[in-house]
Amino acid sequence: MSADGVDQDAADRLQELALGGGSGGGSGKGTKKGGGKGKGKGGGGGGHGGHGREEQISKALSTLLRHQAANVGVTLDGEGFAPLDQVMQWPRLRNLKPTVAEIQAEVANSAKQRFSIKPRSDGAGDASSDPAHWLIRANQGHSIALASEGLHTPITLEAGNIPDVVVHGTYFAFWPAIVASGGLKRMGRTHTHFGTGLPDGEDGKGQGQVHDETDEKKETKVISGMRADAEILIFVDVAQSLRDGGVKWWLSENGVVLTEGNADGVVPTRYFTEVRGRRQGVGLLWRDGEKVADLPEGLVVRVPMGKHRGAGAGGERGRGGRGGQEGGRGGRGS
Repeated sequence: MSADGVDQDAADRLQELALGGGSGGGSGKGTKKGGGKGKGKGGGGGGHGGHGREEQISKALSTLLRHQAANVGVTLDGEGFAPLDQVMQWPRLRNLKPTVAEIQAEVANSAKQRFSIKPRSDGAGDASSDPAHWLIRANQGHSIALASEGLHTPITLEAGNIPDVVVHGTYFAFWPAIVASGGLKRMGRTHTHFGTGLPDGEDGKGQGQVHDETDEKKETKVISGMRADAEILIFVDVAQSLRDGGVKWWLSENGVVLTEGNADGVVPTRYFTEVRGRRQGVGLLWRDGEKVADLPEGLVVRVPMGKHRGAGAGGERGRGGRGGQEGGRGGRGS
């Protein structure tokens, strides 16, 4: 059994796909967050009415630039940038009728710094409101095949730019399958994502990028490269993997550590320096490449939002190992 090393962008992708599921370009009625009904444009109508305009623009940009550009004829250059005029003609964005200023604001205000925007070399300058004068890209999270060299800064022993903390957040539901598969798999993505810091109040406080952001339905802390509600932290030894060879590491523009893994797309468990729980009293599970403990009996195993379609595993109470594997299947059910 394989497992997705779940991070914030894996969950985001499922939410993007859910929001874009009916992108027929029509308009329909949706429910406003305040409880009343109102018209919501884009994506075939009802699916978008319950989401704020800024969120709709952000999700549409993420879906297109990370996953759909090649399928709809939007050309990405070697650094992952696309002409903004082409991007804005994608039906899901065209229906929202965003202005260049709105898109620039989304790029600037995104807590996770998902996007970058820059003037074209032949453009009219920073003040132009013509989308033909701009290029935009997603900073990471692609399922589209792109050369890492053009997008990201290599992390190497020679450069001495290995972050002090490199940590991946996942969930109890997926841990047994991660162990069974021999490590973290990037699955359909180009990279597995890692943060360079931890939420306030934990070891490593103050390191890395920690931001406040309203995340779908609740206010939470967002750490670039890791969802703040992660239940398990996996710390990896980047330096040792570089000494051994076979695993390349990168730093994205918004400070997320990325890797394609080894030839099989895996970050092997031998590079797990420490794995520990953050919820329900779960302690140390792994140290220096070796298992220390299993998940305890009677653990409440849940699957994060968007990960349990058709599986019914989210929030179920069960034994740690068995429940975790059921959750792993649920995570891949969409």
